[in-house]
Amino acid sequence: MNDTALPRASIARSERIGFTGERRDFSRLVQRGALLELITAGFYRFWLTTDIRHSLWSGTSIEGHAFEYTGTAKELLIGFLFALAILVPIYLVYFLIGIEVERAKAFASIPLILFFYAFGQFAIFRARRYRTTRTVWRGVRFWMSGSGWAYSWRACLWGLLTLLTLGLALPWRESALEHYKMRHLHYGDLPARFEGIGWALFKRTWWLWLLSLPIITLPFTYPAYKAALWRWWVSGIRFGEVRFESDLRTGSLMGLYWAAIGWTTLLVVADVIVLTVVITVAVLFGGKLGGTSAMLLFSRQHPYLILGANIANYLVLLLCIGVVVRVYLLRGLWERVVTSTTAYDLDRADYVRVAGVPASALGEGFADGLDVAGF
Repeated sequence: MNDTALPRASIARSERIGFTGERRDFSRLVQRGALLELITAGFYRFWLTTDIRHSLWSGTSIEGHAFEYTGTAKELLIGFLFALAILVPIYLVYFLIGIEVERAKAFASIPLILFFYAFGQFAIFRARRYRTTRTVWRGVRFWMSGSGWAYSWRACLWGLLTLLTLGLALPWRESALEHYKMRHLHYGDLPARFEGIGWALFKRTWWLWLLSLPIITLPFTYPAYKAALWRWWVSGIRFGEVRFESDLRTGSLMGLYWAAIGWTTLLVVADVIVLTVVITVAVLFGGKLGGTSAMLLFSRQHPYLILGANIANYLVLLLCIGVVVRVYLLRGLWERVVTSTTAYDLDRADYVRVAGVPASALGEGFADGLDVAGF
């Protein structure tokens, strides 16, 4: 009897995806990175992003085989500089045209804003292509084909429909865009596809949409929606006959979002207290040397010093909040989604052949320059 006659269950393999990264180590990584970002005026972010991806990818494994991230900080930096060389003239023209058209007619610059939205969607697709081609498992690279502009116009049309329906069309938008992205995704010579449908996501989340109508409920409904979205997305992924299932519960991400909100609130309150103490001490000290008028005179004589102090305070606060977001909403979310996932029929990926070539980092540079890079 040949192998093809054996029952499928006797040869199929399934495995829970594992994650071994320690939160303590990740926290130290992002804290050190935030300090270096401050010292280098933000330029270290390319190295920090690369280190974060190395940490998360290498900590994730299936059947004992960890993922590898092969991208480099140099690629991200060069991609950003090339993107900047293209975007800066566009921003300048946009600014100059925007001034003129607004003089002629209010809201006349909206088409320019829409162009940047469409260009941002193009950048998101190209950035995903870059990250995909820098992901390797068992020595085989993932890669993507497809057109960034084809993705962009789909995203724009679905975005318009979502806006017109006050968000009700969002599940179908997610489904349509994922179908496009996944059908252009490959693992070696194994093609991917997406089997999630918008109606299934709508049935899981329509009640969250209703509860979200009063904006005040968003801190509760948004984490629940994201959990439902992740579970739906993971369970729709296919690579050939290899499939995935997630058992992520609706409330699984609530603690992460509230931890991020809590720490952010504490940081803002602490910053306000420190500023209040510094100003109070400065006023009292100034009183001994001539009263508050001396402080006003100092601020008038050294406006750039005061401005620099305010900017430095803002940057420090922003970087501290960035550490919180990366620890809870990046590493924490990654761990919970990954460890809730089981891969089935892994035997169908045993004989995948190498295919695909690395993509340019220019798309990642565009996404970074337009502030739509995400992760």
